[in-house]
Amino acid sequence: MKRLLLLNGPNINLLGKREEEYYGEFTMQHIEENLAALVTAHGFKLDTRQSNHEGRLVDYLQEANGEYEGIIFNPAAYTHTSIALRDCIKAIETPVIEVHISNVHSREEFRRHSMLAPVCYGQIVGLGVSGYRLAAMAFMDC
Repeated sequence: MKRLLLLNGPNINLLGKREEEYYGEFTMQHIEENLAALVTAHGFKLDTRQSNHEGRLVDYLQEANGEYEGIIFNPAAYTHTSIALRDCIKAIETPVIEVHISNVHSREEFRRHSMLAPVCYGQIVGLGVSGYRLAAMAFMDC
């Protein structure tokens, strides 16, 4: 069975409890359940991982290499700072789509630059939790 990995970075586990003006009322569990239902309906399996630790996210990416059709990744704040995640994404063969719930380009200046986007297959920002579904559809259509 074809598989996708949903990987979420720091503080995504707090969705539904923080900054609802940017992230809405959805929880990480809600996103995982809805995305799993979507990919299952298309004959795929979804595995999910979340970590607040940069090194663990690097480990998850390395472990996923060659095991998945694609990785849907919300690196959260590490988007703007992590050379380690950038180097890892560049080194693995499994394609990664960077997803952000909020429109990072309409927020603080420091959020407008992604260290990861240049080495990702694609980037989806500002479409709320629909961004996760769009990333999954992009991988399932390939």
